[in-house]
Amino acid sequence: MADVVMQETKEKMNKAAEALQRELGQIRAGRANASILDRVMVNYYGAPTPVNQMASIGIPEARLLVITPFDKSTIKEIEKAIQTSDIGITPQTDGTVIRLVIPQLTEERRKELAKEVKKEAENSKIAIRNIRRDAIDSYKRQEKAGDITEDDLRSAEKDIQQLTDDAIKQLDAIAADKEKELLEV
Repeated sequence: MADVVMQETKEKMNKAAEALQRELGQIRAGRANASILDRVMVNYYGAPTPVNQMASIGIPEARLLVITPFDKSTIKEIEKAIQTSDIGITPQTDGTVIRLVIPQLTEERRKELAKEVKKEAENSKIAIRNIRRDAIDSYKRQEKAGDITEDDLRSAEKDIQQLTDDAIKQLDAIAADKEKELLEV
Protein backbone atom coordinates (compact mmCIF):
# COMPACT_ATOMS: atom_id res chain seq x y z
CA MET A 1 0.00 0.00 0.00
CA ALA A 2 2.78 2.42 0.94
CA ASP A 3 4.65 1.74 -2.32
CA VAL A 4 1.48 2.57 -4.28
CA VAL A 5 1.24 5.98 -2.60
CA MET A 6 4.93 6.65 -3.30
CA GLN A 7 4.55 5.65 -6.98
CA GLU A 8 1.42 7.78 -7.44
CA THR A 9 3.16 10.74 -5.80
CA LYS A 10 6.13 10.38 -8.13
CA GLU A 11 3.83 10.19 -11.19
CA LYS A 12 1.84 13.25 -10.11
CA MET A 13 5.04 15.25 -9.57
CA ASN A 14 6.32 14.23 -13.02
CA LYS A 15 3.01 15.31 -14.55
CA ALA A 16 3.31 18.70 -12.83
CA ALA A 17 6.77 19.14 -14.41
CA GLU A 18 5.41 18.12 -17.83
CA ALA A 19 2.53 20.57 -17.44
CA LEU A 20 4.98 23.38 -16.66
CA GLN A 21 7.04 22.43 -19.71
CA ARG A 22 3.91 22.57 -21.90
CA GLU A 23 2.76 25.86 -20.38
CA LEU A 24 6.16 27.49 -20.89
CA GLY A 25 6.25 26.17 -24.46
CA GLN A 26 3.25 28.40 -25.17
CA ILE A 27 5.22 31.52 -24.25
CA ARG A 28 6.66 33.15 -27.35
CA ALA A 29 10.41 33.72 -27.00
CA GLY A 30 11.18 35.61 -30.20
CA ARG A 31 12.14 32.28 -31.69
CA ALA A 32 10.09 29.87 -33.81
CA ASN A 33 8.52 27.12 -31.74
CA ALA A 34 5.71 24.92 -33.08
CA SER A 35 4.13 24.64 -29.62
CA ILE A 36 2.80 28.22 -29.86
CA LEU A 37 0.19 26.74 -32.23
CA ASP A 38 -0.93 24.01 -29.79
CA ARG A 39 -3.98 25.95 -28.61
CA VAL A 40 -5.03 27.19 -32.06
CA MET A 41 -8.18 25.36 -33.14
CA VAL A 42 -9.52 25.42 -36.70
CA ASN A 43 -13.18 24.96 -37.54
CA TYR A 44 -12.86 21.92 -39.82
CA TYR A 45 -16.19 20.59 -41.09
CA GLY A 46 -17.91 21.95 -37.99
CA ALA A 47 -15.47 20.41 -35.50
CA PRO A 48 -12.67 22.33 -33.72
CA THR A 49 -9.42 20.66 -34.83
CA PRO A 50 -5.84 21.49 -33.72
CA VAL A 51 -3.63 22.98 -36.46
CA ASN A 52 -0.99 20.29 -35.98
CA GLN A 53 -3.55 17.63 -37.02
CA MET A 54 -4.40 19.49 -40.22
CA ALA A 55 -0.95 20.55 -41.41
CA SER A 56 2.74 19.92 -41.10
CA ILE A 57 4.62 22.62 -39.22
CA GLY A 58 8.21 23.32 -40.18
CA ILE A 59 10.88 25.68 -38.81
CA PRO A 60 13.22 26.54 -41.69
CA GLU A 61 14.74 29.55 -39.87
CA ALA A 62 15.10 30.66 -36.24
CA ARG A 63 12.18 33.11 -36.47
CA LEU A 64 9.97 31.49 -39.12
CA LEU A 65 7.22 28.86 -38.89
CA VAL A 66 5.91 27.34 -42.12
CA ILE A 67 2.51 25.65 -42.00
CA THR A 68 1.71 23.34 -44.92
CA PRO A 69 -1.91 22.13 -44.82
CA PHE A 70 -2.53 18.51 -45.81
CA ASP A 71 -5.71 19.68 -47.56
CA LYS A 72 -5.03 22.92 -49.50
CA SER A 73 -8.72 23.91 -49.29
CA THR A 74 -8.33 24.47 -45.52
CA ILE A 75 -5.67 27.17 -45.87
CA LYS A 76 -8.17 30.05 -45.40
CA GLU A 77 -9.69 28.41 -42.29
CA ILE A 78 -6.25 27.85 -40.74
CA GLU A 79 -5.24 31.44 -41.52
CA LYS A 80 -8.46 32.75 -39.95
CA ALA A 81 -7.95 30.62 -36.82
CA ILE A 82 -4.40 31.96 -36.39
CA GLN A 83 -5.59 35.57 -36.82
CA THR A 84 -8.34 35.17 -34.20
CA SER A 85 -6.07 33.33 -31.73
CA ASP A 86 -4.10 35.05 -28.97
CA ILE A 87 -0.62 34.34 -30.37
CA GLY A 88 -0.32 37.85 -31.78
CA ILE A 89 1.29 36.98 -35.12
CA THR A 90 -0.22 37.87 -38.48
CA PRO A 91 -0.04 34.92 -40.91
CA GLN A 92 1.21 35.43 -44.47
CA THR A 93 -0.01 33.05 -47.16
CA ASP A 94 0.84 32.42 -50.78
CA GLY A 95 -2.03 30.02 -51.43
CA THR A 96 -0.11 26.82 -50.62
CA VAL A 97 1.65 27.51 -47.31
CA ILE A 98 1.22 29.87 -44.37
CA ARG A 99 4.26 31.65 -42.97
CA LEU A 100 4.44 33.03 -39.45
CA VAL A 101 7.34 35.42 -38.94
CA ILE A 102 8.07 35.61 -35.23
CA PRO A 103 8.83 39.25 -34.33
CA GLN A 104 11.86 40.14 -32.24
CA LEU A 105 10.89 40.85 -28.63
CA THR A 106 11.59 44.18 -26.94
CA GLU A 107 13.66 44.20 -23.75
CA GLU A 108 10.61 45.24 -21.74
CA ARG A 109 8.51 42.41 -23.18
CA ARG A 110 11.27 39.90 -22.46
CA LYS A 111 11.28 40.96 -18.80
CA GLU A 112 7.47 40.68 -18.62
CA LEU A 113 7.64 37.17 -20.07
CA ALA A 114 10.40 36.23 -17.62
CA LYS A 115 8.08 37.30 -14.77
CA GLU A 116 5.32 35.17 -16.29
CA VAL A 117 7.73 32.20 -16.36
CA LYS A 118 8.49 32.73 -12.66
CA LYS A 119 4.76 32.88 -11.87
CA GLU A 120 4.05 29.65 -13.76
CA ALA A 121 6.98 27.95 -12.02
CA GLU A 122 5.68 29.11 -8.62
CA ASN A 123 2.21 27.73 -9.43
CA SER A 124 3.80 24.39 -10.31
CA LYS A 125 5.77 24.40 -7.05
CA ILE A 126 2.51 24.96 -5.15
CA ALA A 127 1.04 21.97 -6.98
CA ILE A 128 4.08 19.87 -5.99
CA ARG A 129 3.74 20.90 -2.35
CA ASN A 130 0.02 20.00 -2.43
CA ILE A 131 0.92 16.57 -3.84
CA ARG A 132 3.45 16.16 -0.99
CA ARG A 133 0.84 17.13 1.61
CA ASP A 134 -1.70 14.65 0.18
CA ALA A 135 0.87 11.83 0.18
CA ILE A 136 1.93 12.52 3.77
CA ASP A 137 -1.74 12.68 4.85
CA SER A 138 -2.28 9.31 3.20
CA TYR A 139 0.64 7.82 5.14
CA LYS A 140 -0.65 9.35 8.39
CA ARG A 141 -4.05 7.73 7.81
CA GLN A 142 -2.32 4.38 7.23
CA GLU A 143 -0.36 4.81 10.45
CA LYS A 144 -3.51 5.70 12.37
CA ALA A 145 -5.24 2.61 10.94
CA GLY A 146 -2.30 0.48 12.06
CA ASP A 147 -1.21 -0.47 8.52
CA ILE A 148 2.27 1.00 8.97
CA THR A 149 4.44 1.76 11.99
CA GLU A 150 5.51 5.17 13.25
CA ASP A 151 9.03 4.47 11.94
CA ASP A 152 7.60 3.61 8.51
CA LEU A 153 5.70 6.90 8.59
CA ARG A 154 8.85 8.87 9.38
CA SER A 155 10.76 7.05 6.65
CA ALA A 156 7.96 7.66 4.14
CA GLU A 157 7.81 11.36 5.04
CA LYS A 158 11.57 11.60 4.44
CA ASP A 159 11.22 9.84 1.05
CA ILE A 160 8.30 12.08 0.05
CA GLN A 161 10.33 15.15 1.01
CA GLN A 162 13.22 13.91 -1.14
CA LEU A 163 10.83 13.43 -4.10
CA THR A 164 9.50 16.96 -3.50
CA ASP A 165 12.99 18.46 -3.40
CA ASP A 166 13.95 16.67 -6.63
CA ALA A 167 10.73 17.79 -8.36
CA ILE A 168 11.24 21.42 -7.31
CA LYS A 169 14.84 21.30 -8.61
CA GLN A 170 13.46 19.99 -11.92
CA LEU A 171 10.88 22.83 -12.06
CA ASP A 172 13.60 25.39 -11.32
CA ALA A 173 15.74 23.98 -14.14
CA ILE A 174 12.82 24.10 -16.61
CA ALA A 175 12.02 27.70 -15.64
CA ALA A 176 15.69 28.74 -15.78
CA ASP A 177 16.04 27.30 -19.29
CA LYS A 178 12.98 29.22 -20.49
CA GLU A 179 14.15 32.45 -18.81
CA LYS A 180 17.56 32.08 -20.45
CA GLU A 181 15.85 31.53 -23.82
CA LEU A 182 13.74 34.66 -23.28
CA LEU A 183 16.49 36.96 -22.11
CA GLU A 184 19.17 36.13 -24.68
CA VAL A 185 19.09 38.56 -27.57
